[in-house]
Amino acid sequence: MEFIQAIPYPLLTVAVFCFGLTVGSFANVCIHRLPRKESVVFPGSHCPACSAAVRPLDNIPVISYIILGGKCRDCSIRISPIYPAIEAVTAVLLLAGFFKFGLSFDFLVYVVVAPALVIITAIDIEHQIIPDIITLPGIVLGLAVGTYTIGYANSLLGFFAGGGLFYLLAVLSNGGMGGGDIKYIAAAGALLGWQKVLLVIFIGAFLGSIVGLFQIAVQKKSRKSLIPFGPFLATGTLVTLFYGNPLIRLYLDYLGR
Repeated sequence: MEFIQAIPYPLLTVAVFCFGLTVGSFANVCIHRLPRKESVVFPGSHCPACSAAVRPLDNIPVISYIILGGKCRDCSIRISPIYPAIEAVTAVLLLAGFFKFGLSFDFLVYVVVAPALVIITAIDIEHQIIPDIITLPGIVLGLAVGTYTIGYANSLLGFFAGGGLFYLLAVLSNGGMGGGDIKYIAAAGALLGWQKVLLVIFIGAFLGSIVGLFQIAVQKKSRKSLIPFGPFLATGTLVTLFYGNPLIRLYLDYLGR
């Protein structure tokens, strides 16, 4: 740790950003393969159109995409700009976490959580699922970290408060709440505790309502149109990680008037 702290802050900032780009590149692999139940390790990166292996120099996050003009070197098929966008978003999120938490245990946890939120968001938007391979280990991680950071009682209460509330909603709505959402919010509750998981739910529901009303009013979709809830929960989790304590204090101060 002393060696890392000796590194000049600007250089450390660049290192975190570059690391975020690399993690974002792996996030792209997960986003593409996890819904198809494919290995994220083998085979190596390849063109989704012609299956040609991606050369190491063509696999540099963002930069290779720009140099190649957004096309595969072998078949010239255009590659979706979503790939460099995921890399850039992940890098920015990790950099923001570094500015917020510094070199700390909280940042180490955030390095795992933030890319997972990006992966969940992208998969849920495209496939309307949140894979168990993310949420189930997330529950274990949430309970382990939560026990250390907020105490086992608060962690367990958060787990049951989040998961139990969403399970009840799923029963009352006759399947309107997906199993992936239930497992996700249970993991978030275990990590954050009962107060903050309620904040995550409130923020997610608020954002989801805004988007839902927009789709009904502008895009002329019906009230029964499916809206993936994962992206809103992920956004709520990020906001809570960064501003959970002051938001809860603000709410309690408002109640105390």
